[in-house]
Amino acid sequence: MKQLRFLSFLLLAGTVLVACAAPAAPTATSAPAPTQAAAPTTAPKPTDAPKPTEAPKATEAPKPTATSAPVATATTAPTATPAGLPDLKGRELTVAIENAYLPFNYVRLDNGKAEGWDYDSLAELCKRLNCKLAFKEIAWDNMIAAVAGGQFNLAADGITITDDRAKVVDFSDGYIAVDQRILIRKGEDRFKTVDELKNGKFKVSTQKGTTNYDEAVKLVGESRVTAFDTFGDAVQALISKDADAVVIDDTAGQGYVGVNADKVGLLEGKLVGQQLGFVFPKGSDLVAPFNAAIKAIKADGTLDKINAKWFGPDFKLTYDAVKPGPTAAPTATPSK
Repeated sequence: MKQLRFLSFLLLAGTVLVACAAPAAPTATSAPAPTQAAAPTTAPKPTDAPKPTEAPKATEAPKPTATSAPVATATTAPTATPAGLPDLKGRELTVAIENAYLPFNYVRLDNGKAEGWDYDSLAELCKRLNCKLAFKEIAWDNMIAAVAGGQFNLAADGITITDDRAKVVDFSDGYIAVDQRILIRKGEDRFKTVDELKNGKFKVSTQKGTTNYDEAVKLVGESRVTAFDTFGDAVQALISKDADAVVIDDTAGQGYVGVNADKVGLLEGKLVGQQLGFVFPKGSDLVAPFNAAIKAIKADGTLDKINAKWFGPDFKLTYDAVKPGPTAAPTATPSK
């Protein structure tokens, strides 16, 4: 029995071996394997070689290079930001400011806060240009000379663009057009026109070292002009009857009228129209970026909103509510 079982086992094992070996031969002979090798869906892996087509990644590599090239020359040609404006890369700019010229700049007595048109407009411009601002208070008389000497990156103080000043500093494009006007006391009936003021014996006050002072002298002669350190003092001289008129920019004049509507008003007519601009040292690389940003805030209406806030009837602050400006050191500096 054991032998029979053993023989049966051998026969059965042989059959199994034959059965198992039989497929192996066809597999070796059947060209399926080559055909499968030929059709290799592995060959598509080369065709999958759009990973070279992912050579855009090589083409995108220039992006860092393209961006970094301008960055290296940012001092002369700042890199354009996605908004289409130059990017100053967080650069800190020192700004000369008087803090004594409503509504452009001042410091409140009640909370010590510095505010005004200059602070709002420069904050908006620097937000778009990616820069930081460090304001430094300086008397008006020394401001343009200090910027010309490179002590500041720029100055903001409602500064009129003139050819004489452009010889020593660079200006931005004009951000607002102003007319020089005559501020008078309410109820003034001795003169009703600029010519009548000019032809009488009336006294005129204004701020010293400004284009307003120059116009006042042209209008009535130096002997009839009293110059003060600030426009606030000049207006107080008018209200207290120590002067008969004040030569002032209409933007500032409107503010005085709004605050003292019962005391002062603007005479009909203008003396001269001028543009105000920011001041930079000669050859400054900041002029072009600031011009681009000024153009942008004009185009999208932001500048109009800032102007409406500071030059409109809602502005009611007076000089007795703000800190006095810095004392001027004696110097012959071009005027406002």
